[in-house]
Amino acid sequence: MGRKMEWAGRANHMGGLPRKIVVMAVGAFAKTVANFLNTTYVHNADALIRLVHSRPRGVPLLTVSNHMSTLDDPVIWGFKGFPSMDAKLARWVLAAEDICFKNSLFSYIFRLGKCIPITRGGGIYQDHMNEALERLSDGEWLHTFPEGKVSQEDAPIRRLKWGTASLIDRAPVTPIVLPIVHHGFQEMATSMSRDPYPCSMGWPGSDPHGLDEAARRYLYSSISEKIRNIMESLRSSCKSTWK
Repeated sequence: MGRKMEWAGRANHMGGLPRKIVVMAVGAFAKTVANFLNTTYVHNADALIRLVHSRPRGVPLLTVSNHMSTLDDPVIWGFKGFPSMDAKLARWVLAAEDICFKNSLFSYIFRLGKCIPITRGGGIYQDHMNEALERLSDGEWLHTFPEGKVSQEDAPIRRLKWGTASLIDRAPVTPIVLPIVHHGFQEMATSMSRDPYPCSMGWPGSDPHGLDEAARRYLYSSISEKIRNIMESLRSSCKSTWK
């Protein structure tokens, strides 16, 4: 099965104009929600802004965050000082196919917004994950929600799915990984509890590092747990500022 409407996500599609229009419109919406309809506090924003603007040439950026509402992306990028309306600097993001790509119109718009569909039940080696890997190989910025589903509970970060870890492992240039934790967006949208990131299915028999499936499972689990621990540390240290 081919990649869904991949052509619409290319930078040269119709000269890039449709992408610019969508990114500017969505960016304006994000800034309105984050700055005019809510009070937003951001800690260490300079780290993200610096990496988006001026990381080493050819080095990809992989941001990961908890997932509290269907509006997390794009609203988390709407804070003051962030280039949320710049199509060239905008992130690529993994998005649930059955929610964001359920018809041709949605598929076209989300593709223009630099979204990559993830197929429920397709596993971490599905073709769309390979597409995400290609974006990292190009030195692009990719955002993921490794918890795999929306969670609005004020509770420790859950065990992370392995898709993000597999991308880190397989990327030809190891990406800069920046964990992000946010709070409060659950009050902006209706929660969706389904899990768009399925577990193991379709694991390839070969690996560029010579690891068998058992070794890769251990590696991905270890990477995921390390990221989860950092995210939980951020959540715990910032919890007092949310009250």
